[in-house]
Amino acid sequence: QVQLVESGGGLVQAEGSLRLSCAASGRTVSTWAMGWFRQAPGKEREFVAALSRSGSSTYHAGSVKGRFTISRDNAKNRVYLQMSSLKPEDTAVYYCAASVGGAYTRASDYDYWGQGTQVTVSS
Repeated sequence: QVQLVESGGGLVQAEGSLRLSCAASGRTVSTWAMGWFRQAPGKEREFVAALSRSGSSTYHAGSVKGRFTISRDNAKNRVYLQMSSLKPEDTAVYYCAASVGGAYTRASDYDYWGQGTQVTVSS
């Protein structure tokens, strides 16, 4: 049974940092392309970052490029999202997702999802 569990969210002041973690079970993360998405109240779920199955390619949304970094630890079977220089507009529920295909930017292309972790950035 595949399961993704996010952690690491919380309340942080603007310009602060957080590292989100996504723990996978049922399959090793190196067999998936992985993605992070977020959803703010009243808004659609939006792409944040993705990592190819090989781990050699990463993709970041323009709004987070240079501030967020997706990475993977195969030994721990975890995927991370390092977030720095956080802004109030980064406030959202952040979701980890896994794709048996490619590192897509559309949520509909992902096969498995975690339950989400809340990130709140205060000004």
